Amino acid sequence: MTTAQPTTPQPAAAQPTAVVVDGYSAGNFYPAAFTAAGARVIHVQSTPELIPTMLAPDLTAYAENIVCSDEERLVELLRPYAPVAVVPGQESAVQLADRLSEALGVKSNGTALSAARRDKYEMIEALRRAGVRCAEQFKSDDADLIVKWAQDHGTWPVVVKPISSAASDGVFVCDSAEEVGAAARRVLGTRDIFGTANTEVLVQEYLRGQEYVVDTVSCDGRRYVSGVWKYDKILLPSGQNIYNRDILVSQDEEPVPALIAYIHDVLDALDVRWGPAHAEVIVTERGPVLVEIATRLNGQLNPGFQELCLGNDQAGLTALAYTRPEEFDREYAGRIYRKLRSAYSYNPGTTLDGVVAEVDQDVVARINALPSVFLTSVKYAPGARIRPTIDLLTAAMRIYLTSDDDRQLAADYETARELKDSVYRLA
Repeated sequence: MTTAQPTTPQPAAAQPTAVVVDGYSAGNFYPAAFTAAGARVIHVQSTPELIPTMLAPDLTAYAENIVCSDEERLVELLRPYAPVAVVPGQESAVQLADRLSEALGVKSNGTALSAARRDKYEMIEALRRAGVRCAEQFKSDDADLIVKWAQDHGTWPVVVKPISSAASDGVFVCDSAEEVGAAARRVLGTRDIFGTANTEVLVQEYLRGQEYVVDTVSCDGRRYVSGVWKYDKILLPSGQNIYNRDILVSQDEEPVPALIAYIHDVLDALDVRWGPAHAEVIVTERGPVLVEIATRLNGQLNPGFQELCLGNDQAGLTALAYTRPEEFDREYAGRIYRKLRSAYSYNPGTTLDGVVAEVDQDVVARINALPSVFLTSVKYAPGARIRPTIDLLTAAMRIYLTSDDDRQLAADYETARELKDSVYRLA
């Protein structure tokens, strides 16, 4: 279905065009990034209606929006633009962006390993085939078979999760066969955050160790490591391990060198040659092991925040790689980030359950007035339904903090923790 016809494109030589497919969540930062790089930016909406569970794209930021779910037709609509980039705005758009870019003959990661860059089971199996250290795992559409694998595996806990979701959606840490069965049936009986039915469930060994994020940008296989963050998580009684903070790690701190070397192997195994990647890795006794990787922007991205603590941001670097690859090569290829200031991305959880009557702006102002706070992003408006936090999507808000004084940063984080439960008042 096509409900918005593109206007006549400008000649490719006059102004390059970048295409963002389903620009939800952090994909909202692409229009400004590509515009700053000198490109005209258009949006592809691959569903007739916007996905309600995701932060919607700001369609006013694009030159136009093409609503089309017929891929062959979409290729023909995009071909006159001769785009320099076709990038996924969020995770469920990864494979479509791969198919479109390959069909258009533009810079692309291609489709040969596209499924492995999206399906969490295939992802790990691709690493195994390439001889890259990875987790033991099993998938099935039968909860009883998932339980049997966990029992045969013989080491507890194990992790149960959907095949292709994101943001810790439906991820359970299970300590018994009963918990595995309940988690598997729960996953199989639901849809993921993108609205796709979970027809299979994945069970993996539990990786013991500290978890990190490694963000990269690739330009025809040449890479820049744009940041490494340490996860601070909280394990709920339900077995769900929820995000609390991302803590920026210095580039010369252990185990950053080992993480970077490992991620290069992962990216090679998955044939990631272009654009951003967001990897989650646990450093185990046997070394770094991938949890999962997504070939899209870090969902915690805020360009202004990253500029302060890192000097650049992943969206801007991605736009540069596609539009001015020679400049990217000269300035960034083969290099790693430098931590300029200490920083946290804090995702406060909540136990509130009800309808928001009011957002106390005085409390928000008190949080924003803390010296380290860059931005407080309040998620729920009056009239919205708020539920207890079970994953990243149900966090109450996001607070970005950065400072060159570690003691101030830690103190402001503790104050924000004390204030966060007063932000919302329920009806």
